[in-house]
Amino acid sequence: MSVGLAGVCLVLATATGGSAGPAVFVPVHSFTLAWTHSIEKVRWEEDYVVRPGETPGAAPRLEATAARVHGSGAGMEPPPDARLKRGWYEYTPTLHHPAELRLTRSGFTPDYDWCTGGRCRPLSDLLPSQGGVTVLTACQPASS
Repeated sequence: MSVGLAGVCLVLATATGGSAGPAVFVPVHSFTLAWTHSIEKVRWEEDYVVRPGETPGAAPRLEATAARVHGSGAGMEPPPDARLKRGWYEYTPTLHHPAELRLTRSGFTPDYDWCTGGRCRPLSDLLPSQGGVTVLTACQPASS
């Protein structure tokens, strides 16, 4: 089976559920999304892999492989299967293959961190936002 270039597409969502501009394609095999809880000020991290589609020509898909939270607090308790390791509650996400991630971004809190290859940077480096929702999906680049 031939596997083409895959990665993720990021797009700003509108209030009506559409997109507010073209998608940004990011070629990536694995990545971590991280953020700091706005009230508890605790870091949360989720690891993802972009997998090929299940059949030839099928769209790639996201796979959630691991997650961790650096503490706990109101409304963000670690799940029952979480194990405390080096100050982090580590667990396997229950939703293994999300169709999309809807990332709520606000000008009042720090942006998500996009981490690959051991380095993190703000998600706004890839797709600037003044707030609202950014939709992340596994995808292939649009044909030119």
